[in-house]
Amino acid sequence: MQLEAFLRAALDEDIGWGDITTEVCVPADTLVAGRFIAKADLVVCGLDIVKSVFGLLSDRILLTPRAADGDAAEKGRVIADITGPAHGVLMGERVALNLLQRMSGIATRTREFCRALEGTSARVADTRKTTPGMRSLEKYAVRVGGGSNHRMGLSDGVLIKDNHIAAAGGITAAVRRARAGAPHTLKIEVETTNLDEVAEALNAGADIIMFDNMQLEQMAEAVRLIGGRALTEASGNMGDKDASELVRIASAGVDIISIGALTHTVRAADISLRVETL
Repeated sequence: MQLEAFLRAALDEDIGWGDITTEVCVPADTLVAGRFIAKADLVVCGLDIVKSVFGLLSDRILLTPRAADGDAAEKGRVIADITGPAHGVLMGERVALNLLQRMSGIATRTREFCRALEGTSARVADTRKTTPGMRSLEKYAVRVGGGSNHRMGLSDGVLIKDNHIAAAGGITAAVRRARAGAPHTLKIEVETTNLDEVAEALNAGADIIMFDNMQLEQMAEAVRLIGGRALTEASGNMGDKDASELVRIASAGVDIISIGALTHTVRAADISLRVETL
């Protein structure tokens, strides 16, 4: 129901009181057939969402996937066919493409990072730096690309960051209050910026310790200090690092590399829709 409400809002935003161009240029009884075409190499993601978009416009529109989410599609590959009334197809075109392109772009970028870390034990994870209203779709795209999801929202985990630490009176005080007030089923993660903070978080009983914008040597020393007593996460501008840098971070023993750039600065995949009359 939430997805339908989101898609209806997206369509309402674009269509408004009507698709004037289609209404004045295309006869109402026109039928079309079209193809969604990859215009660059990409990882497909979002075809079910595209189907849902058109389903809200007409039950006569038929979308036939020729690929599955997670498939690698080379430039020029047809990833789906579509047939139905021209008015519905043209009205839904932009919303469908926007979602398909963004989700495929996220899946493609995630796959690139995951491949860079093949052979290491580190996992690629996303963050909450997502497009408002699109978090579930964007985090789904990360999974399709082979990555892992961090928190879905503020309610499903304790992540004590710098502002929480400042407001709570320190790492130890923040973790103590979290242990007393949060359900026992929730993990407690603490953001740290130096080795002293790592030691304090570890002694306070953090389950996960994040290394925020630390240098490689610091992270390697922090991993040794922790000695497997907590999960470790590298964060902070990880999306700006090349493959060799990420491999060095993973090789230092970090368990998770979280990358906000998977969703907040991703480039949409290049996909087009081409139609012709029947």
